[in-house]
Amino acid sequence: MEESCAPQQARKARRWADVAAVGLVGVLTAWTIVGRMSDPEQQKYLVLDVVVGIVSLALIPLLARRPVQGALALAALATLSPAGTPSSTVGTLTVALRRPFRTAALVALAGVAGHLIQGAWQPIPGLPYLWFAVLDVVVHAALVGWGQAAQSRRQLLESLRERARRAEAEQGRRVAEARTLERTRMAREMHDVLAHRLSLLATYAGALEYRPDSSPEKLAQAAGVIRTGVHQALDELREVISVLRDTEIEDLPGGRPQPTFGDLHDLVDESRKAGTTVSYDDRVADSTSLPPATGRTAYRIVQEGLTNARKHAAGHPVTLIVDGSPGDGLRIELINPASNGTPLTPGSGTGLVGLTERVQLAGGTLDHGRVPGGGFRLEASLPWPA
Repeated sequence: MEESCAPQQARKARRWADVAAVGLVGVLTAWTIVGRMSDPEQQKYLVLDVVVGIVSLALIPLLARRPVQGALALAALATLSPAGTPSSTVGTLTVALRRPFRTAALVALAGVAGHLIQGAWQPIPGLPYLWFAVLDVVVHAALVGWGQAAQSRRQLLESLRERARRAEAEQGRRVAEARTLERTRMAREMHDVLAHRLSLLATYAGALEYRPDSSPEKLAQAAGVIRTGVHQALDELREVISVLRDTEIEDLPGGRPQPTFGDLHDLVDESRKAGTTVSYDDRVADSTSLPPATGRTAYRIVQEGLTNARKHAAGHPVTLIVDGSPGDGLRIELINPASNGTPLTPGSGTGLVGLTERVQLAGGTLDHGRVPGGGFRLEASLPWPA
C-alpha cells in the first residue's frame, strides 16, 4: 500500500512544483509590465505587453510535452515584448535540461535572436544596444551551461543508481547460483556415499537371506555390519538435510572430515569384507603432493566404480589400477565383468553422469563403457601439478 502511494505523492509534489514555477514566472511577467509603465514612451505597448504575457504563460505547460516547440514559440513571443522574456527564459532552460547540447544551443540561439530583435525596436532606456546584446548572449549561454550541467549530473546519478541496482541483482544472482551449486554438489556427494553404503548393506542382507545355515558368529557379524552401516547412512543423510537447510557441515556435532586419497585402502578393504574380490594395484609412489580436492575426486571415482560393480556384477572380481605422478597426472582404471542380470539394488542411472560432472569440474576426463570380452571399464584422468 505504501509503495502504491509513493508514486502518487511524487506526482502530486511535481504538480505543485509546476504550479509554483508558473506562478513565479507570472509574477516576473507582471513585474516587467508594471516596470515598463513607468516610462511614458512604453505605455503605448501596454495592450501588446499584456497579450504577450498572457499567451506566454499559457504556453508554459506545453514545455512539459514539447519542450523544443514550446521554447521556439516563446522565443518568437519575446521578439514582440519584454513581457515574454521570463517565459522564454524558462523555455530555453527547459530544453537545456532535457535535450542534447546541439538542440539546446540552437534553441538558445533562437532566443538570442528574438531578444536582439526586441531590443532593436523596443530599446531599454539607459542601456546601450551593444551591452544589451552582450547580456543577452551571456544569459542564454549561462542557461545552456546550467541546463547541460544539471542534465549530466542527473544522468550520472541515474547511471550510478542503475549500476548499484545491477550490482545488487548480480550479487543476488551469484549468491543464488553459488547456493544452488553447493546444494547440487552436496546432493552428488551424498549420492556417492549413500549408494556405496546401501549397496554394502544389500550385500550383507543378501548373505543373511541366502545363507541361513551360516554359523551364529557369521550371522551376528553380518547383522552388526548392517546395524553399523544403517547408523552411518542415517548420519550422512542427516548431514545432507542440514546442508540443504543452509547449515554448514562443520557446524554439525560429530561432523566427519571429507575422504582423501589415503582412504582408498580402507574403501577397498570395506568392499572386500562385503564379499567383492578386488585386485588393487597402487602404483603411486608418493601421494603427499596430491592436492586434497584431487584426492577426494579420486576417492569418489573408485567408490562409484566399486558400487556399480557390486550392484551389477555381484560376486565377480574387480581390477583397480591407480597410477600417476606429479606433472603426469593421476590415472584411475577399474574393470569388472559385465552385468550378470538383475542389479543387486535399483539405481537411478545418474551416478556416472554426476561423476562425469565432478571429474570435469576437477579439470579431468572420464571414460566408461564396454570392453572386449564383455567387461565394463571405468577410466579417469585427473590433473596433478608438478
